[in-house]
Amino acid sequence: MFPLPQPMRAALDAARDAALAGEVPVGAVVVRDGEIVAVAANAPRALRDPTAHAEMLAIRAAAQALGRDRLEDCDLWVTLEPCTMCAGAISHARIARLFYGAPDAKGGAVEHGARFFVQPTCHHRPELFAGIGEREAAGLLRDFFAARR
Repeated sequence: MFPLPQPMRAALDAARDAALAGEVPVGAVVVRDGEIVAVAANAPRALRDPTAHAEMLAIRAAAQALGRDRLEDCDLWVTLEPCTMCAGAISHARIARLFYGAPDAKGGAVEHGARFFVQPTCHHRPELFAGIGEREAAGLLRDFFAARR
């Protein structure tokens, strides 16, 4: 087994931070030219904002850091398959490549559900790479929800 790429390790660290804060453990990282531009963890409860998914927060932070709304030269690394809202934001931001860990059969919109990026109304489709860090990401989610049952 190969070591995880540094951006996915950073996303997993953010997901762990989210779990410690009582949020669903999802982390996201935006990378440009091999450098991390933004890291975010899920925070809808803390921010009292249903749109405060890790992907949304990381994209917003990267856009602010880079001073632009288009992130066409950036990659997004996230621990969980993005939902429809986040897939829409990824498309609007023109993210070049999307790397994600665990699939989400219930709420995902990349390989499940809406399959956003294959819809004819999708204006931009990132390159997709699934399953990177899947075991660790799925384990964080499984442990988080098991502790709440």
